[in-house]
Amino acid sequence: ILIYGAGRTGSQVAQLIVQDKNRKLVGFLDDDKQLLKHEISGKTVFSPQKLDSLIEKYHIETILLAVQSAGKKRNLEIIKTLQKYSVQIKTIPDINRVVSGEFTVNEIRTVDIADLLGREEVNAIDKLLQKNIYQKTVLVTGAGGSIGSEMCRQIAKLDPKRLILLERNEYALYEIDIELKEHFPDLEIIPFLGSVTIGDLLEKVFSAFQIDTVYHAAAYKHVPLVEANIVEGIYNNIIGTMRCVQAAEKYKVESFVLISTDKAVRPTNVMGATKRFAELILQGMELNGNKTRFTMVRFGNVLDSAGSVIPLFRDQLTNGGPLTVTHKDVTRYFMLIPEAVELVIQAGAMAEGGDVFVLDMGTSVNIYDLAKRVIALSGNVLRDVNNPNGNIEIDIIGLRPGEKLYEELLIGNNTSGTEHPRIMRANEAYFPWDQIESTVNKLHDCCRDQNFAGVKKIFNQYVEGYK
Repeated sequence: ILIYGAGRTGSQVAQLIVQDKNRKLVGFLDDDKQLLKHEISGKTVFSPQKLDSLIEKYHIETILLAVQSAGKKRNLEIIKTLQKYSVQIKTIPDINRVVSGEFTVNEIRTVDIADLLGREEVNAIDKLLQKNIYQKTVLVTGAGGSIGSEMCRQIAKLDPKRLILLERNEYALYEIDIELKEHFPDLEIIPFLGSVTIGDLLEKVFSAFQIDTVYHAAAYKHVPLVEANIVEGIYNNIIGTMRCVQAAEKYKVESFVLISTDKAVRPTNVMGATKRFAELILQGMELNGNKTRFTMVRFGNVLDSAGSVIPLFRDQLTNGGPLTVTHKDVTRYFMLIPEAVELVIQAGAMAEGGDVFVLDMGTSVNIYDLAKRVIALSGNVLRDVNNPNGNIEIDIIGLRPGEKLYEELLIGNNTSGTEHPRIMRANEAYFPWDQIESTVNKLHDCCRDQNFAGVKKIFNQYVEGYK
């Protein structure tokens, strides 16, 4: 092992490693020229420029990053310089545990894909986090999903009066219900098993409790699956949203926030079209005039969501490859799930009604380059025409039905800032409620009759840029 970073963290970790019979510490790497050739815990500090010769001479297998204080951006720069070497890059997940002396060498982990984002954290605005949650009754639909479950965790920390979970997947609901009750024993948590498409269930939930805030995360999101199951996609994402919105309006909910997606912008697939139509439902209901503030928050992919590319890459790597990428030029925006949820809560608190909020996703990521980084960070070597001796390949499998090369977050260019630097407000086209309501009824009829030509005609008329 070489430790990158000869500061306090590096030296404290070194003391643990030298006592470990299964690990051999060779020395340190550090950019500070004043530290070069000094010894810490009996080990020399080398310049990173000598890494080639160090790897060869000492058979280095692992480089451990101990430079968290440098910030995520600097960490990312270091990771990029280390990618070309056939070594595992590992990191320390919690710097505070090292400082407090609680850290053990077993906590050292391989650098994860999340570490490649390089996004610096922005402090949350407390008043925005609390506004729609503190001592309020909150409902989360899709409560067992990747976004929904994290919504529940963060909401529970903000001291709501009551948290209601609605989820159609029994095991997912069981998991989040048990987790929340274990960590928040004093919070009233009420799980409901069922779908947002079931009007009688929604009537039961909304009439039994005076719900103040709804976070509507329930949706089918996988583009190829919805493309192959159009009726279910429309029924869940559009009809389900319609019924939730009507229930919220009927029972005078204060705030209703729709979790939307960048795939709603100029969609080339049914899933994206259904999500844009869900936005139109909220915008139309807001125009209708009522006590509920309806708003939507749009963002791109989140790391580690169920069925997304990141867990797929991990599984493929564990199985010895190949990693599969649909196209060499495919790009996507990524954000950590906790960051996305924290921003959604704050955006909902700024809502005036009918708002389309867009999260700052940073720079889009090329998925092929991401695959190469995943291979390098794991200590493997890419096998391609330039390096036939590598051990992991990347297969280009072709774009799936309805998939785009790149996603967008805005339909138009008419945006304005908010009091949070990572949340923008977009001004986009909408339709009056009676027109939306009658169109949803037509979509319902089209689904009943398997009239897909009728569905596409409606999408062409109402979803800007759909094709």
